[in-house]
Amino acid sequence: MPSKAVSIRLRLALWYGVLSAIALFIMAFLSYALFARSQYVAQDQVLRLSARHVAAGVLGAGRSYILDTKPESANIVLRLYNGNERLVQATPGAEQVPPASPRATIVSPAGPAYDQAAAMVPALRVDPVQSTKNAFGILIIRGERWRQYVLPLEKNGRFLGYVEALTPLGPLDRAVSDLKNLLFSLAAISLVAVIGLGGSIARRALAPIARLTSTAGDIAQSGDLSRRVGPVEHPDELGRLAMTFNEMLGSLQASSQVQQRFLADASHELRAPLTIMQGNLELLRLHPDMETQEKHDMLSDVEKETTRLARLVSDMLLLARRDAGVPFRSAPLDVSRIALEAFRNAQRLAGGQVLKHAVQPGVRVCGDPDRLHQLILILLDNALKFTPAGRSVGLIVTEDQERVLLVVQDEGPGIPAADQAHVFERFYRADPGRARDPGGTGLGLPIAAWIVEQHQGSIELKSEEGHGTRVEVTLKRGG
Repeated sequence: MPSKAVSIRLRLALWYGVLSAIALFIMAFLSYALFARSQYVAQDQVLRLSARHVAAGVLGAGRSYILDTKPESANIVLRLYNGNERLVQATPGAEQVPPASPRATIVSPAGPAYDQAAAMVPALRVDPVQSTKNAFGILIIRGERWRQYVLPLEKNGRFLGYVEALTPLGPLDRAVSDLKNLLFSLAAISLVAVIGLGGSIARRALAPIARLTSTAGDIAQSGDLSRRVGPVEHPDELGRLAMTFNEMLGSLQASSQVQQRFLADASHELRAPLTIMQGNLELLRLHPDMETQEKHDMLSDVEKETTRLARLVSDMLLLARRDAGVPFRSAPLDVSRIALEAFRNAQRLAGGQVLKHAVQPGVRVCGDPDRLHQLILILLDNALKFTPAGRSVGLIVTEDQERVLLVVQDEGPGIPAADQAHVFERFYRADPGRARDPGGTGLGLPIAAWIVEQHQGSIELKSEEGHGTRVEVTLKRGG
């Protein structure tokens, strides 16, 4: 069983949270480590300076007046030992701190007073250097850490004793611990806030996708392609996605309407010849002793309808190739020769109309000879159907420096202005045309337009009621 997919909004919020957590905890860690290390190093510097002041007095004058007075900081204890580690003198109040062994600290000095986390970052202050002549130590007095600094005293090569400086680390330890807890608590609280805020931002940012999903779901359930995504608030990437989705729905709706109309018209066009054929064959079956002439007429009607049906199916298959995007073959050819062949074929279709041509010889294009022949024949056949006997239909083929022009001109009744915008639609035929052409399929001009489109040309119809129709096809010169 597939696992439940995690929503984009949740993933974005989690990514916001992970990245923010990394940033927040790095900042918290660096803040804590830098502060802690700088404070402990500053404390060590104070102890070392205090011990050196005492040592300078003892070595220079035989005694230090600092030991006679209470230090400015009550947290610092200063003591003077002789060479045998016997306490000689100490600052007032030092008796509360048990004596220690200065020699033990020199032999086994302690490391930094700060923890390993603070040791991972560079120091803001330079750590005091320890050597065999001075050392830092850590003492535990009444459960509290004390920092110890021991400085040996030597004069003229003679060892005199030790100066010891001590300070309690408890207050600083607690301050550093409180800071650590505060920083990481703030980081955790900020992380929760960032995740919540990230989820809210992601929800608002992905609102167009939610509308897209909702609209797509409604369309899938209802099949209503007229539905659209609501108005776009911001023209960003998601806004453009919503606009593109609406445009796609419009295109699908238009295609669906064309397809539905095509199926309805095709059903209607197929039903008529099939009904005629079925009726005539049924009469022939029921009345086998029918007169010979009447049988001949019925079979002639069946033959005509069969021819019409075959032509209709052929045209529909050709348009299906168009919808499937099947390309034409293209090669240099003499379109003048093709036009004359189509003209001769059209002469056999004439019913009293006068066919004329003005074909410039040697005009060449790149294209499919069979389809160009079909194009010209469609235009001539269409013109003949709508032109009364005795009137003319003309074919013109000419060229200039950049283009080839094919023109079919008739002297028919023309096409009403309201119908001219639809003549290239499948199965569309104006009512007057239907009256004169009951055997037409309404697919000729759509096929012609497709052939022109595949040859990267253009087709234009110009017509005026009572003054005939002119169809102009423009192709690129070639070959």
